[in-house]
Amino acid sequence: MKKNKPKYMQIIDAAVVVIAENGYHSAQVSKIAKQAGVADGTIYLYFKNKEDILISLFQEKMGNFVEKIEEKIAGKDTAAEKLLMMVEAHFRMLSKDRHLAIVTQLELRQSNKDLRLKINEVLKGYLKVIDDILIEGKENGEFSSTLDIRLARQMIFGTMDETVTSWVMNEQKYDLTALSSSVHHLLLNGCKG
Repeated sequence: MKKNKPKYMQIIDAAVVVIAENGYHSAQVSKIAKQAGVADGTIYLYFKNKEDILISLFQEKMGNFVEKIEEKIAGKDTAAEKLLMMVEAHFRMLSKDRHLAIVTQLELRQSNKDLRLKINEVLKGYLKVIDDILIEGKENGEFSSTLDIRLARQMIFGTMDETVTSWVMNEQKYDLTALSSSVHHLLLNGCKG
């Protein structure tokens, strides 16, 4: 219900900027309100506290992320093509929103264990997209019949995640999306000769 209210996304978008620029622990609710152009009290009509803002932010952005990736891969015929589209979409979306990249790659990791568990729950939808691609590739013979889906998922997500984190830590000095083909090639072929 609260998600349909007009200021909900305004506050979420403001929180991304404030958390990216100040860090989660220094991102005061009053700063988020100011960035969103709302009164401090308005925040509490939508969110219980700062932790709720961060979880909601991740739910909204990750939900949007998964939707866009599913759209990108929908028309592709092979699991390998779908994997490339997913890597490209992942890199493109985060390279277009550096504040979101900072929040997802750095700030979410500095949160407490309970918060990380809630965030991991949200991440399951994205991990399912990876699983579906891997299962399809395994079933149609593109990928090895002995492929360990769980391990492959961890390696794919981990590779994309670390590539984006490195890009953020290097202050976005290079084209993240341009790495898509190389990362895709590495994921499909490993280090074989």
